[in-house]
Amino acid sequence: MSTLEQLKPQPLFNYFEAICQVPRPSKKEEKIRKFLLDFAAEHKLQAKTDKAGNVLISKPATPGREDAPTVILQTHMDMVCEKNSDKVFDFDHDPIQPVIADEWVKADGTTLGADCGIGIAAQMAVLTSDELKHGPIECLITVDEETGLGGAFALQPEFMSGSVLLNLDSEDEGEIFIGCAGGIDTLVTFPLSMEEIPQGSASLKLSVSGLLGGHSGDDIHKNRGNAIKIMTRFLWKASHDFSARIAMLDGGNLRNAIAREAFAIVVFPENQRENLLNAFEKFTSQVKFEFERNEPNLKLGIDEAVLPKMVIMSELQENLLHALYACPHGVLEMSARMEGMVETSTNLASVKVVEEEGILITTSQRSELESRKYYAAEMVRSVFELAGANVIHSDGYPGWTPNPDSKILDTTVASYKKLFGNEPVVRSIHAGLECGLFLEKYPRLDMVSFGPTIKGAHSPDERLDIKSTEKFWKHLTDILETVE
Repeated sequence: MSTLEQLKPQPLFNYFEAICQVPRPSKKEEKIRKFLLDFAAEHKLQAKTDKAGNVLISKPATPGREDAPTVILQTHMDMVCEKNSDKVFDFDHDPIQPVIADEWVKADGTTLGADCGIGIAAQMAVLTSDELKHGPIECLITVDEETGLGGAFALQPEFMSGSVLLNLDSEDEGEIFIGCAGGIDTLVTFPLSMEEIPQGSASLKLSVSGLLGGHSGDDIHKNRGNAIKIMTRFLWKASHDFSARIAMLDGGNLRNAIAREAFAIVVFPENQRENLLNAFEKFTSQVKFEFERNEPNLKLGIDEAVLPKMVIMSELQENLLHALYACPHGVLEMSARMEGMVETSTNLASVKVVEEEGILITTSQRSELESRKYYAAEMVRSVFELAGANVIHSDGYPGWTPNPDSKILDTTVASYKKLFGNEPVVRSIHAGLECGLFLEKYPRLDMVSFGPTIKGAHSPDERLDIKSTEKFWKHLTDILETVE
């Protein structure tokens, strides 16, 4: 018996569990693409791929619905691969094992991949349904959404024919999204230079862990801790007060996830050990008090470490710490156009000391306004260039401008009110969706985005709400049956 076999709706949850068994890191989608094409062949559905690896599976209209508009159901096939540091797991080969915890489906110490696996499962359930009455359907599953919207960028104008698009990549049931922020990455490199440790040195390993992390768009306004910023605060103090030197620094991981963990090895004069330990204890108490409401599981650790031979050169370390300390992180502006929405934000996502490549720092900026997206990116660039780093920007991606006169929006809202007796929230989202890129290449598209409730996306705390998934399925199928 499968873990999710008992859950409703079926076969949606069984399809989701099957998807969990297929490794699908970003840029490594070969296995999930084969899974989807094999599924299409098994059910005698027309399918094709493009040069980027995007997949389109089509299903003809059911009798009597031939004149309905062709609806595109859209998801992405890759997932964010995050795990707790003590979890042994290989995302390239190991299957995700979903578990049921109260009213949620989650994974053990890793991301679940409900973003956007539950959307793919819904597509598969629609494609195999013999009961659903619908017009022509195209299911678009893109590659490389999580690391830069690569599949959406590469999509060609003639790949699909539909005029209505339902993006199934949102994470708040009861909310319908009609716009999203645009984004850009700002990537930083410091050339790495090391020197031998001073005589009479000792070393310790510092850690920041237990943070909630989360999605750098959806969760950026929740005042969660950033492990890199917390670690930097103590490293800056230790370097100034105790002549501490950095031998290793590793914090955060993915560009679109708030840094949950950070680790450092510091070297310092042996005669400063007691002072440094006391300072770390005081710092731990201060930071835990600061975050006691937002980060109840925050942990700061200090442990013995093997004495390294080399540390980052003094001037480089000073420049690095000043830049990390000054680098903005979090909400920069709230929206003046949509109450309660973040307009512009920036995420200090990761810092890695890599011997062959240098000190690599990844940040990402988002905004509903193109001009302020670039303003935020140049703000971050300025901080690091002042410190002597090399800085480049990614190409970025456009936002999706809301269309309050959308016909599919009217259909989606009317369906929700009919099914559940209350008005859904209609809003824009600060996270990036592929819809803005679709609209550039297919100006005819009328689009909305919705989905079940997913909490903790892009972190090992990711979990899928079971009851909201049933509502999502009812809503989706009703839209398909009524859209004109």
